[in-house]
Amino acid sequence: MNFERAITATPDDLPNIVPAASEVPDAGRLGVAGGHPPRILILYGSLRPESYSRKLALEAERLLRHFGAETRVFDPRDLPVQGSCEPDHPKVQELRALAMWSEGQVWVSPERHGTLTAVFKNQIDWLPLEEGGMRPTQGRTLAVMQVSGGSQSFNAVNAMRVLGRWMRMVTIPNQSSVPKAWQEFDEAGRMKPSALYDRVVDVMEELVKFTLLVRGHSDYLTSRYSERKGDLAAATLAAAATSTET
Repeated sequence: MNFERAITATPDDLPNIVPAASEVPDAGRLGVAGGHPPRILILYGSLRPESYSRKLALEAERLLRHFGAETRVFDPRDLPVQGSCEPDHPKVQELRALAMWSEGQVWVSPERHGTLTAVFKNQIDWLPLEEGGMRPTQGRTLAVMQVSGGSQSFNAVNAMRVLGRWMRMVTIPNQSSVPKAWQEFDEAGRMKPSALYDRVVDVMEELVKFTLLVRGHSDYLTSRYSERKGDLAAATLAAAATSTET
């Protein structure tokens, strides 16, 4: 089963949403052009059949669709350990293609031994900072969420924020940590109504807003003096070499 096709519900299948309080982000109110739906990639960090990070990822997908986004959920099963094979492995290519397709991302990891899981980190390790002149993560927005088996903690989301900064992503201010995740989902895998659920709604709404704001300006926002200086030096060397040859 491919989990990115797991959801058959419509975007309106959100029984825990209060319609009068729910607003689809409006590009016009943000002062930016509308265009196509924001493209959001969702990554989660567990292979267990009853993975709560996957359940939270799929709940996030429903909300993102409700807020007008186009989504993909990457299934981390069969993704080899980074460095154990060449990057032309089909699962690696799938992950990198989805990263390039995305304009924003959601990262969901369980907290294990005080940090994020190896399953999650392995996905990030396969994403290069640059590939063929293209940057799969730079300038993209990012929302981070975690699930815990015990009391509430923020170790995993804090670790993902560090990763997001390293990957040159625009990490939104809001985040979600779901403690005792085993009691926050029903038998159908849906998140129960609670303040924790409301926080997840907040995070997804905020991600869509930030993605609308950033996506048309990411090249300018990530344009750096040091890189422009390097480009000028390279151009000068190339021009000098051409002059010498002629």
